[in-house]
Amino acid sequence: MPRAKNGAVEIEYESFGPAEAPAVLLINGLGSQMTRWPAAFCEKLVAKGYRAIRFDNRDTGLSTWFKPGESYSLSDMAADAVAVLDAVGVNKAHVAGVSMGGMIGQAVAIEHPDRVLSLTSIMSASGAPGTMDPTPEAGAVLTTAPPDPEADREAFIAHGVKNALTIGSPGYPWPEGALRERVIAEHGRAFNPTGSARQMAAIRADGDRTERLAKLSVPTVVLHGDDDPLVRRVGGEATASAIPGAELRVIPGMGHDLPPALHDIFIDAILAAAARAQA
Repeated sequence: MPRAKNGAVEIEYESFGPAEAPAVLLINGLGSQMTRWPAAFCEKLVAKGYRAIRFDNRDTGLSTWFKPGESYSLSDMAADAVAVLDAVGVNKAHVAGVSMGGMIGQAVAIEHPDRVLSLTSIMSASGAPGTMDPTPEAGAVLTTAPPDPEADREAFIAHGVKNALTIGSPGYPWPEGALRERVIAEHGRAFNPTGSARQMAAIRADGDRTERLAKLSVPTVVLHGDDDPLVRRVGGEATASAIPGAELRVIPGMGHDLPPALHDIFIDAILAAAARAQA
């Protein structure tokens, strides 16, 4: 697949749909590869008349990995997203991000407003105090290291499935066996267990974006799960309160994931933000 370049950093990306269609840039969360925006999801956006662009954040998947002791900022990650737009020849895009990806999307809108047509911030937060406090069980998902996949492959897979179920959507369960297949596929594609810690450090260093978000004038939809244990509902509420004119959508039964049963709800939120931009 092609790669975009932001200085020495290379960003793996993939585009779906015709180049002339309005673009939706999809940004993923902490330690998550671009395949967490499944091809089937991207094709649904294409069927709605859009071009879907997904990419691996730095330190994830097939993009550039960093070494212990190295660091970067959320602004650097936002610049990576803009580099992807440059690489695909898109001047302005509808930006949609989940979790950390929502924070990166916010940073793109704040720091590169001329590149953003609309913003959809999903299961994310403003960074204000108290907006990123998970339940103890969900917090353990971020802090507990997985078993060595080379030493015990089945334990590694079971760990990944358990974590997904811990933070997942109680009202929108995954099909039988799908999470196991996802863990196996993601490990086979790329496995960078130290990247998440550096990404988390970038999130924490960026701090509270409330004042910066208050200056935005981009059409925004904030989508959040009422049952999200990792970034709880207050994260979405704070984001929507901070961005002038933002629409908040809270979904009962939705946790911190994107199971197939939520695809249409996510797409509807993205299209609603895009429609506001075109109005």
